[in-house]
Amino acid sequence: MRLKSKIVLLAVVPLLASIVLIALAVRHQERALAARERELVESAYMSSKRTELRHYVELARSTIAPLYDSGDDSEATRQAAMKLLASLDYGTDGYFFLYDLQGRSLMHPRQPELVGNDLWELRDEAGHPTIQQLIAKASEGGGFIDYLWRKPSTRQTTPKLGYVIALPRWNWMLGTGLYLDDVQATMAQLDHQVAANIETTFLWIAGIALSGIALITVCGLALNLSEHKEADAKLRQLAQQVVQSQESERAHLSRELHDGTSQTLVSIKLLIESAIEQIEREPAQAAVPLERAAVRLADALTEVRRISHRLRPAMLDVLGLPAALEHLGREFGDHSGLAFSMRMRGPSIELPDDVKTVLFRVTQEALTNIEKHAAAQSVRIRLAFRPSGLRLAILDDGRGFDLAAVQLDPRRGIGLRNMRERLASIGGSFRIRSRSGLTELIADVPEAQLRRLKEA
Repeated sequence: MRLKSKIVLLAVVPLLASIVLIALAVRHQERALAARERELVESAYMSSKRTELRHYVELARSTIAPLYDSGDDSEATRQAAMKLLASLDYGTDGYFFLYDLQGRSLMHPRQPELVGNDLWELRDEAGHPTIQQLIAKASEGGGFIDYLWRKPSTRQTTPKLGYVIALPRWNWMLGTGLYLDDVQATMAQLDHQVAANIETTFLWIAGIALSGIALITVCGLALNLSEHKEADAKLRQLAQQVVQSQESERAHLSRELHDGTSQTLVSIKLLIESAIEQIEREPAQAAVPLERAAVRLADALTEVRRISHRLRPAMLDVLGLPAALEHLGREFGDHSGLAFSMRMRGPSIELPDDVKTVLFRVTQEALTNIEKHAAAQSVRIRLAFRPSGLRLAILDDGRGFDLAAVQLDPRRGIGLRNMRERLASIGGSFRIRSRSGLTELIADVPEAQLRRLKEA
């Protein structure tokens, strides 16, 4: 066998073996990642459903609060409250229902034929006493319960997540629920996407393998001893570049992760430990740290999912940047307890997708840093559409920080560097002013850069 053929063979065989091993490893890792991703998505989705239900019931309770808290227990007052609750719906299959604590249906906007009937003995297809379980949960102080119920829009029995509370003075159970067939459809779609991604990955691997073999074969036809030495030198240089590329990617991932998730998990650990101690001393106070731990855990899950997918926030497409920032700030205020306000100046214009995404991510990062480090009482967002370009300013009244010290310490300021790099990627600028009582982050995107991005 000629030297050139031996060299080609020695290159092709290891390449094929490596690609096969890589394909097997990728397949295993993708399946494991898909399973973890599915679990995280389902957990986050159900958490959002529970939060949504609790807010709906709180809204319903506050709607009839003037009547219930008036002390008037007359039938007319109760009928007025029922009328208010019947008018509160949210979509085709979103409604509130009322039962007395003995199981008699008092109000059901989607199934009026049930009103007045005693459903205490009603059981679902699995034999579970549905109404008894709902009333028991409400009598315990309220909470969530899974059960089966007929979905009005499809008339099919569907899994449902309900949230119920009791109004004991009127002998009422008030509740609502969300049908979970859309969760199952979302999970099925996710599984389909994962399968498609795995198939695409294998096609890419096969294409790379064929391309590599073809390239090696073509190069082998022109090889000689001197060219082999030159190729060897180039391979060493390529290996060095691969190592440098790996380090660059690790640095990028470090900037993405920095200390957010780890600090959140540590915070959860401390909150749970605090709850354990309070259970031993004051059981009634243990719910507060546990609720905070649950919120922090939801934050960690959201952050992990964001890093895994690096997806563009969907609310930007639906609401636009000003409304998306307003929504983000309101959620932050509700979550952190800080006062929030937002003001926009100038007529809003349609922004390039990259600009909206970067400014949204910068705001997310800034709000996260404020909650963790600033000890602030209020946060303000200012969005200005000016002839010279777009400006986003985020201000808080916290304790401030030493900007120079943060920039010199490689273990700190990863979030700030991440924000600066995001702005640089769209041709924008980023600067910070900080002192005790006021920290201001300013992001500017020139008007000329906005035009270029729109035309790209």
